[in-house]
Amino acid sequence: MKSFKKVIALFSLVVLLSSLGFAQTGAKFGYIDSNEILTMMPETDSLQKELKAYADYLDEQMSTMAMEYQSKVGDYQDNVATLSNLIRQTKEKEITDLQNRIQAFQQSADQDLGAKQAELFNPLIEKVKRAITEVARENNYNYIFDVGTGALVFYETGDNILPLVKAKLGVK
Repeated sequence: MKSFKKVIALFSLVVLLSSLGFAQTGAKFGYIDSNEILTMMPETDSLQKELKAYADYLDEQMSTMAMEYQSKVGDYQDNVATLSNLIRQTKEKEITDLQNRIQAFQQSADQDLGAKQAELFNPLIEKVKRAITEVARENNYNYIFDVGTGALVFYETGDNILPLVKAKLGVK
């Protein structure tokens, strides 16, 4: 029991000394909302337009497939009573196959759209990250928290470096 108390006392002392040492280092904290700076970047509008154009293209393809599906289903429903078993089964298989193709296309389109977004926006995100790193180093910040991602709940005592990053990037 005495050794347990000694271990706790030693642990408490170590924690106290390390927290005092941390407080004396004068760590400098800052925060930024990366979503806000990204929306201010002049490149963002053109990238969003390009992404929307690609999304519209995928939607157009999906609409074409959906119209084909509706046409086949309508034709089948209108003529089902007059179709032979072989023709009816063939048309049902066509409709089922088309339905499967539409589902596969939707999944693929979602993945493609995500990949296109990453392809378009990753260079811009990297540019902002570099600017944040440069500003942090130039202004002796130890930590910069990104409140745009929701990773930090309380940031009142930090410095908002958004104006410095905007100046570094030439954004007004």
